[in-house]
Amino acid sequence: MTLKNTTFLIFCAVILGLGCKMQAQGTLQKKCKPNILFILTDDQGYHDVSYYGTNDLKTPNIDAIAGSGMRFDNFYANSTVCSPTRAAILTGRYQDRVGVPGVIRTFSDDNWGYLSPNATLLPQELSRAGYETAIIGKWHLGLESPNTPNERGFDYFHGWLGDMMDDYWKHRRHDINYMRLNEKEIDPKGHATDLFTDWSVDYIKDQVKDEKPFFLYLAYNAPHSPVQPPQNWLDKVLKREKGIDSTRAKLVAFIEHMDDGIGKVIKALKDSDQYENTIIVFTSDNGGHIPSKANNGPLRDGKQSMYEGGLKVPTCISWPGQIEAGSISKNNWMTMDIYPTLLEIAGTKPKDAIEGRSFLSEFSGSSAVVDADRTYYFIRREGNTRYGGQPIYAIRKGDWKLLQNSPYKAYELYNLKNDPQEKENLIEQEVEKYKELNKILMEHIQVGGQTPWQK
Repeated sequence: MTLKNTTFLIFCAVILGLGCKMQAQGTLQKKCKPNILFILTDDQGYHDVSYYGTNDLKTPNIDAIAGSGMRFDNFYANSTVCSPTRAAILTGRYQDRVGVPGVIRTFSDDNWGYLSPNATLLPQELSRAGYETAIIGKWHLGLESPNTPNERGFDYFHGWLGDMMDDYWKHRRHDINYMRLNEKEIDPKGHATDLFTDWSVDYIKDQVKDEKPFFLYLAYNAPHSPVQPPQNWLDKVLKREKGIDSTRAKLVAFIEHMDDGIGKVIKALKDSDQYENTIIVFTSDNGGHIPSKANNGPLRDGKQSMYEGGLKVPTCISWPGQIEAGSISKNNWMTMDIYPTLLEIAGTKPKDAIEGRSFLSEFSGSSAVVDADRTYYFIRREGNTRYGGQPIYAIRKGDWKLLQNSPYKAYELYNLKNDPQEKENLIEQEVEKYKELNKILMEHIQVGGQTPWQK
């Protein structure tokens, strides 16, 4: 099956507006524009999904998204850590161009980003296109006004304002409670993964009553450390996987518990007859955390690193009737590309100039390489003695990748076509290629430097 008349969606959006809907089985009012369920996980490794044949882990519900839709095998997170990638997701821009080159944290002396008040966020654009918008789960783009979810375009917020949780049952960071229902502080009981799942199920059921399509951004904290699966999930893994490393067992159980929650959310779509008119996007914010025994497949390194293991993430999208089941994209894409893709599906265009590019054409089933010469730029700024408040960078153009994992070390150059595991640094042999990529990188840095990243 191929893409079915995208212009029909645009026609519905522009000509018929909010009133565009059709009767289904005489009772349910189906919206013309598809609902959007965007599932983002935290630190999930490139191969920490069983659809890649990972033997010690079972993720049937994530697998089902890939199996019923399209799997993206070369999908890059915009950064190696949380906040920058989330900024790119919600703005369609390189993260340093919206003021978030590093992680936003509670204390100012270790804070490396401030979301630009001038950036137009995805929920704002989708609201203009007639959507109800909600975020359930982790925000991590600001702790106070004006950078709270409700102030930045979300109609509804039920979740976690801050970065990591120190405990998945107690829901605190530095002994501060960042749980919110819109602007109100709340203190719910239960495992955070279960809470976010249950709140999403409730939200989806409530949307049946609304004639507007919905955009639900479900951002789990899991499987970010501390790795705390419920005991029954850990027991199940230990019983099934004889001899498994104890640290790895906890992570597997943590991910499987989250996958079960994803299954419940999708079941809510099906039970409420909204599944057939919902596009589901699944991805992670960066590569897997190596100390937690994440599986990044054959890729080098993991979270925090500019090597491929820190940047490539498991990604899949389903859209009943529009994407061929079991299809695979081999093209390179970035997290920020989701923004214009969803806007195109919603029948609108970005208000601002953005760097993200729509990949809606992928859904037609074409195997053509898309813009093979595109430049992909990555930045992360961090503190402590390892970084000293300075940034690290990577840039990919064609088969070539220039990177730096420490501001105090020299750049490295790899040919990813010949050396996908980044074993042979060619910077001394390929001096002209180094100069070419370094020139492009400096131009990116100059543009990013025009945006403040402190309040």
